[in-house]
Amino acid sequence: MTPSLSTASATADTFTLGPLQNGPACCIPTPILSIENLSLHYGDKPALAEVSLDIYRGCITALIGPSGCGKTSFLSALNRLSDLIPGCRVGGRIRFGDADIHDPAIDLQGLRRKIGMIFQKPNPFPLSIRRNLEMPLREHGVDRQDELDEKIRQALTDVGLWDEVHDRLDAPALGLSGGQQQRLCIARAIVLEPEVLLMDEPCSALDPLSSAVVEALIQRLRGRYTVVIVTHNLAQARRIANYAAFFWMREKVGKLVEFGRCQQLFDMPRDDLTAAYIAGISG
Repeated sequence: MTPSLSTASATADTFTLGPLQNGPACCIPTPILSIENLSLHYGDKPALAEVSLDIYRGCITALIGPSGCGKTSFLSALNRLSDLIPGCRVGGRIRFGDADIHDPAIDLQGLRRKIGMIFQKPNPFPLSIRRNLEMPLREHGVDRQDELDEKIRQALTDVGLWDEVHDRLDAPALGLSGGQQQRLCIARAIVLEPEVLLMDEPCSALDPLSSAVVEALIQRLRGRYTVVIVTHNLAQARRIANYAAFFWMREKVGKLVEFGRCQQLFDMPRDDLTAAYIAGISG
């Protein structure tokens, strides 16, 4: 039997965190992903070691740290996109609800539908705006045109694009601005109704105005989706995240140095290295 991808059950968490002060109900820490002793190698080269933390349902978790410390590798392991990299080996355990994502019987297509990915550079298909959203829906069994049209309208509305493109859905997606393309890519992920959105520096390739629009969108997604975002913009992490994880290279391998509520990690870091990085002394 294919393992269930239900996320209804709450697993025991490594960190005992209570509700965020004055935070919304979505930020009561209920794990949706539990990572235990995660390691990742590219061939013989280790990229990550001994990473354990929980990702909390409905909240935004920011992954911070200098380039090359394993943040993107960690992100790619969460929905097994790392499987697509030749020579990549992942150890440890990742639980998504009551399922171990490395169970040989796991439905990978179903896993990646529930844990979507948005990349650093906008990557719309070289097709029309409509086809960018129709294609993944048809691949997952949605065939009725009225249902396709409604899901496309809703996804574009959710990312603030409907009013901008509703009269040119058959125009090339590559004709959109960079910020619009990135919002289309987010729409392409959420049209499949995922539970988790993985974002790898989604604003870094955008101009400041487009970046602000996408950042505001990410904030609006809180509660409806669980978001895990890699960002080098510490001010952005502080603005949008409920939780933050600080990664660093130790002994030539990426490791998790500190994880906690975002405000606590920025204002009262427990580790001297975290404090130095946030203050701009290290990294």
